[in-house]
Parts: sequence; C-alpha cells; structure tokens
Amino acid sequence: QVQLVESGGGLVQPGGSLRLSCVASGIRFSAAVMGWHRQAPGKQREPVGTITSGGNTNYADSVKGRFTISRDNAKNTVYLQMNSLKPEDTAVYYCGGWGYWGQGTQVTVSS
Repeated sequence: QVQLVESGGGLVQPGGSLRLSCVASGIRFSAAVMGWHRQAPGKQREPVGTITSGGNTNYADSVKGRFTISRDNAKNTVYLQMNSLKPEDTAVYYCGGWGYWGQGTQVTVSS
C-alpha cells in the first residue's frame, strides 16, 4: 500500500520559515523523482519543485532562492525548507512520487 504523509505545516508570519516533511512508504523511494506541489485557495495546483534520486533539484521561479528541497533516502523522507515566506505562499502543500500524492499539509502565511 502506497502512503505519502506530509507534515510540518502551520501558521507563520511573513518572512518566517517552515520545514515540511513527507514520509513515503510502498514505493521505491530511493529511485523516485520526488516533487512538491501546492494549491492556493481558488487557484489551480502548481508545481513547487522536484528532486531526483541523485539529489538534483529544480524549482518554480516563484520560490527560487527561498525554498530548498532535500531528501533522506534512509528515512524515505523528502523535505521542503521554506524561508522568507510570503502571504502568496499560503496553500496546501502536497508531496508526490511515482504518480502518487499525499493528502497535503496546510501552510498559512499571515500576520
């Protein structure tokens, strides 16, 4: 059974930081390209970034320089470090791999 479980979301002030985690099971995690997407209220889901099995990363222009994706293959976990958060980063954040996606975790950036 495939499971991807995101955690670490919450309420943060503009300029703050959060680190999201996503623990995967039931997939070949170490071989997977893992990705993060987000969906803001009233908007379409959009990609945030990806990380290959070898650790190469790619990011959406809107988050470049502020967000960092990393992975720990020993723990079947992918991370999304989010710094300098803005109100427009408010969204539900989802992680995925091999075509499977988690249920998401809410991130709210507000003063």
